[in-house]
Amino acid sequence: MPETLAAIVAHKREEVARAKAGVSMSELEARVAQAEPPRNFFSALRRMSDAGLTAVIAEIKRRSPSAGWIRPEYQDESFSPEVIARAYLNGGASAISCLTDERFFGGRLEYIQRVKDVVPLPVLRKDFIIDPWQLWESRAAGADAVLLIAECLTESQIVDLLILSQQLQMTALLEVHSMDNLLRVRPHIGFPHPGYGLLGINNRDLNTMTTDLNHTVRLVDMVEDTSVLVSESGIRTRDDLKRLRRAGVKIVLVGEHLMRSEQPGEALEAMLGRS
Repeated sequence: MPETLAAIVAHKREEVARAKAGVSMSELEARVAQAEPPRNFFSALRRMSDAGLTAVIAEIKRRSPSAGWIRPEYQDESFSPEVIARAYLNGGASAISCLTDERFFGGRLEYIQRVKDVVPLPVLRKDFIIDPWQLWESRAAGADAVLLIAECLTESQIVDLLILSQQLQMTALLEVHSMDNLLRVRPHIGFPHPGYGLLGINNRDLNTMTTDLNHTVRLVDMVEDTSVLVSESGIRTRDDLKRLRRAGVKIVLVGEHLMRSEQPGEALEAMLGRS
């Protein structure tokens, strides 16, 4: 595991242990039972891509280990995910990804419900999921989908988390960075139910933290069903979307490029050619 990712995962294990000590599983189960049914993240993306358009998962992201604070004003505690969520809705987003890791990304778990309270789009919890307890926590917090990073998980963990995600009616975005991990998870894409699973190829090199859109293009032929494929990171322009579509990729996740803009919604409109 690359050094940066290993440090994040080590901290996350401590964080999850503290959280589990503070909230019992029975309490989480009660919260989930009372929660509103999840919005269908998978269908929201497929509706757009099946119509011949690129479906964009627009990300709310304040900072990252590689970039620091994406904009100076995002450091302020008055940061409003609601404002950005509305801008993304108006800009043409099909779904929203919300960073909830606090230490490394400046996120908050509460952002998920705050976003859902102001827009009708489904929301992905983007965090470092290493324990089934976090899936219950995600659903209790209002998440409609979760990110599972293959580099953080063993194969048996991946299978168990995919099953539990489906039982909780959340879409799982199973993300890989390397060819080796794509080959490792390929048998599990669409498991246990094809309507609950997406495959993400992240274009960021975890050793250098640089991005290269060619990474998706190089690996796309190794994906049997490209209708569930999501290209992530390093996507900045309308031409990037066109290039990915020519390669058969119709769903993308875009965060840092949009969040760097003074007007993220307008940046999304420009990328989609709507402005």
